[in-house]
Amino acid sequence: MPVSSYHGLAAAAEKSVHRPLARSSPLSYRCFMAGIAELRAGGNRFVGFYGCPPRQLLREWAERTGGVLLDLDVPCGAAPSGLVPEAYCRIIENIVANARALAGQLDVIVAAVGADKCDSGRYAAWLLRQQLQITIVEVENTQVLPDRRQEPLLCQAQGAVRSRVLRIMDTVTQPLSPEEQASWRGKQAVPTHGFWGVPPNNLELLDLFPHSTALFGWVRCVEVGAPADVELECALPPGLPTVFFVQAFCSKALLARQLAEEHRGLFVDVHDRLTGSVAAKVEAFITLARPFGG
Repeated sequence: MPVSSYHGLAAAAEKSVHRPLARSSPLSYRCFMAGIAELRAGGNRFVGFYGCPPRQLLREWAERTGGVLLDLDVPCGAAPSGLVPEAYCRIIENIVANARALAGQLDVIVAAVGADKCDSGRYAAWLLRQQLQITIVEVENTQVLPDRRQEPLLCQAQGAVRSRVLRIMDTVTQPLSPEEQASWRGKQAVPTHGFWGVPPNNLELLDLFPHSTALFGWVRCVEVGAPADVELECALPPGLPTVFFVQAFCSKALLARQLAEEHRGLFVDVHDRLTGSVAAKVEAFITLARPFGG
């Protein structure tokens, strides 16, 4: 399913699990590192997707086409699309650039276009339909029924933030196994800090956080299987020092800035690469901030 290689930042940490692509199993953040060149050279057919479409729908398209599930949200070295304005969400540029680069191998693109993604996801689907001779399936994943939700085990566990976020995005197609659930359930911990937001285009940001960081925002919504639940997205415990992150030019900045004000947190937006000044600001906040009363 999802792909990685965020400007090579994840390569060293994930190199040990890299293996050739296989039509019989979905891609995941953990098994893909090489980028567009390997995707093209492998001869695979793909079912592209972005956002958090219903897992069953993705599986149905993968079975129907025999294609490998491929998350188009993430950067994997595609040339600039030339179709997305510079002052626009970098994740949307990833989607369009990846789709153009792999157009000859994509059988279908399952596009999240509702409240579970954003208006830009809907506009991207329109743009891709105009530009590419590929079937575009628009879908809204608005599942919010409490009795069908998963536990936010990864969000509340002790462990490297980058690894937990990537595994959460893996759950879009690959749910936690019973063994993984048991393992993560045993790692539940009281957090010292919080990260609120979406998976950053540049994963290096996540390495700045201690292992005792709890995850909130859209990341938590994805893990529990309710990507369109705004109330859950905005829910945080009082008094927890939290960094509120959004991609630059993302409409979620409206939520992030207000929540940062309410919770005395740090609001951060990053466009493409993580700058030294932003990293220093986050590190200082993490070092100096301590839990406080509601």
